Amino acid sequence: MSKAAELAEFGSGISSGPNAVEGLAKAWFLASNSAVLTDSFNTSSGLDNGGGNYTFTFTSAMGSANFESTATPANWALRYGMIAARTTTTETLKFYDESDALADCTSGSAIHGDLA
Repeated sequence: MSKAAELAEFGSGISSGPNAVEGLAKAWFLASNSAVLTDSFNTSSGLDNGGGNYTFTFTSAMGSANFESTATPANWALRYGMIAARTTTTETLKFYDESDALADCTSGSAIHGDLA
C-alpha cells in the first residue's frame, strides 16, 4: 500500500471522508537545486525547468488544483519562492534572488488539501 493510500485509510472515520485528516500534509518534499528529490512523501519526481524554475509531480493526485502549499528555499541563500502553477498532479515553484532574478536553490514544499 502506498503512503498516500495509508494516509487516506488512516483518515477515514476520523472526520467526514478518507482525506479529511486536518493538519496533515498530503505531500511534501525536499529537493536539490536540480530538482532531484532528497526526501519526500507523495511526490514522485522533480523537473528542473531551468534557472530557479522547478516542477514536482505527486504520486497520488490532489482532489483539485485549489490546494495550499509553500515554496521554501532551503540552502541558506538569499532567495524567495512562489507557487507559479498548480494542477491536481503537479506544482511548479519559482525562486528569485535578491536582485529579483530567477535563481537555483535547494527547495522544499508542503502541500495541504484533499487527495482525489
